[in-house]
Amino acid sequence: MADDRINLIVIFGGQSAEHDVSCVTATHVLRAVDQTRYRITPVGIDREGQWHLATAAVAALAKGAEALPDRLEAAGDNLSPTPMLTDALRNGPVVVMPLLHGPLGEDGTVQGLLELMDVPFVGSGVLGSAVSMDKAIAKEVLAHHQIPQARWISLREHEVNPVRLAEIAHTLGLPVFVKPSNMGSSVGVTKATTIDELIASVDHALGYDEWIVIEEAINGREIEVAVLGNLETRASVPGEIVPGNEFYDYEDKYIADGAQLIIPAALTADQTGTVRALALQVFAALRCEGLARVDFFFEENGRGFLINEVNTMPGFTPISMYPKMWQSTGLTYPALVDALIELAIDRHRRRRRNTKH
Repeated sequence: MADDRINLIVIFGGQSAEHDVSCVTATHVLRAVDQTRYRITPVGIDREGQWHLATAAVAALAKGAEALPDRLEAAGDNLSPTPMLTDALRNGPVVVMPLLHGPLGEDGTVQGLLELMDVPFVGSGVLGSAVSMDKAIAKEVLAHHQIPQARWISLREHEVNPVRLAEIAHTLGLPVFVKPSNMGSSVGVTKATTIDELIASVDHALGYDEWIVIEEAINGREIEVAVLGNLETRASVPGEIVPGNEFYDYEDKYIADGAQLIIPAALTADQTGTVRALALQVFAALRCEGLARVDFFFEENGRGFLINEVNTMPGFTPISMYPKMWQSTGLTYPALVDALIELAIDRHRRRRRNTKH
């Protein structure tokens, strides 16, 4: 009997500081995938960039999804990505789900490889991934579209000096947040309340990227919206994060679990409609496709909703907002995974019409 299942290649791990988050995300996605519809190949990228067939995950899946560990390991038999993808394409339809967070995964690099290999993949393409990942460029695009955001200044490493930082502190006021431009999950983000702290925060952020963003500190609520779709998009009910720490940092997101996640957020009907519409506008402006989580600050008695950032491959851990917001909107975790795979196939089919003559 022919096996007509789709070959689903799930890539996780990667070389960024968000490696561990990706390994946890992959476990929960694999647990949700219907193995009667998909033939799963878990592929881990270790911290040195070597690709592996995740043999422990393969063995666990053979016993059933419940046998999967809480965190996958990016280890196993070595793979070369191009021959691996070529072989997969010979054995029926293929979709790749790159569950990679941060640089060298969520930033258009892996997406470019998959485009060259002519393989459908979940999420945004090269442009949408790269623009959304780079906070400085994303802010410039969103400013062009007149989408409200906090005041900010971006700097490259060679532009940093005490005089320039003093000027920025005067322009934006203190406190400020300092962020690596290309990083997610609040990695490398710190709050500076003095000039000395600003200098230290900038030095810390430059350990992750040569471009940094310095933003005014917003005294507002943290509101998030999940977006799903390609040409036709839909927004989830908004959720609110009440940080357990001073701000919603990496520890709060993935380790301490101290934040309160409120879904749906306590907003009026008009406020809910406004933030959902803004999320769709941001998604379109940044050329996102498939999925994204759009994060806002909400100044209730000030400027209203201010775009913070966009994640084109948000976390899918048990405490992650993206799947939780869709569940609250009426889309179960397994149905969400199915929808993402269908969107990948749809996007690939549409893109091939424009690139093959």
